[in-house]
Amino acid sequence: MTIKALRTPDERFENLSGWDYAPHYVDDLPGYEGLRMHYVDEAPSSGDAKDGVTFLCIHGEPSWAYLFRKMAPVFTNAGHRFVAVDMFGFGRSDKPVDDDVYTYHFHRGALLAFVERLALQNVCLVCQDWGGLLGLTLPMEAPQRYTRLIVMNTGLPAGETAGQGFAAWRAFNRANPDLKVGKLMKQATPILTEEEIAAYDAPFPDQSYKGGVRRFPELVMLKGGEGEELTPSASEGVETSLKARKFWSEDWAGDSFMAIGMQDPVLGPPAMKILQQIIKNCPEPMEVADAGHFVQEWGEPIAKAALERFGIG
Repeated sequence: MTIKALRTPDERFENLSGWDYAPHYVDDLPGYEGLRMHYVDEAPSSGDAKDGVTFLCIHGEPSWAYLFRKMAPVFTNAGHRFVAVDMFGFGRSDKPVDDDVYTYHFHRGALLAFVERLALQNVCLVCQDWGGLLGLTLPMEAPQRYTRLIVMNTGLPAGETAGQGFAAWRAFNRANPDLKVGKLMKQATPILTEEEIAAYDAPFPDQSYKGGVRRFPELVMLKGGEGEELTPSASEGVETSLKARKFWSEDWAGDSFMAIGMQDPVLGPPAMKILQQIIKNCPEPMEVADAGHFVQEWGEPIAKAALERFGIG
């Protein structure tokens, strides 16, 4: 079945602040034929990635690969490969126009297929927000590919009741089908410049491109309140999330690094402390005092600290 999708014009991505990486695309992922997925793939500054780590960076809602621009040069300058993918509906990837296309397994299946297509090895998974809700479920399918983890402001929900912060965010998103993405990013990350705000708005010329943005909050595996049931959309990922918890607590054998944006009202210290207890041998987190939800905007010191932790800097 052909999925009708929009493609953001290339000119909207010209001359973005701090972002001069060449785009790469795949458009024949099994089960997603015809949908074009964008990714950035940067070799080490030395030009030899043979013995380096591949840092696979997965964004969340409502951002895109641009969010990792401050981490990328730290990785490549240290002799490693930087790969950042845009999920369907975000960034330079195609954007299905039917909101109902966007489901938990639609996104997860695409990420699994992407990793297989690029045949990634010696992977350090770098994830935040939905990049974690989905990304943290990938290694259990191919543990041999993953050796390290950098995890930031995310979780593995499995049917719990949402806190007030998330309930308010989901209600806000429902009330704003044409969410002003750059404005939201600025509110959550006051350090952003006008040029950076424009870069976060770039993928979305108008409301018709924002199906993925609208849908992600509906897919989070959390109940709306006490006594409520999970919606069908939110229940889809529960079983997978529970399996991932088991993997990280019992089977994970790699090195981990956690950073927390301490000003995040939804996925801040309390949520991350819970995740820390799930991840086997996860060390004490790096606390980024001024950072909010989009902690990658403080990415340079985080990336440097992670490399030092891993001993690969």
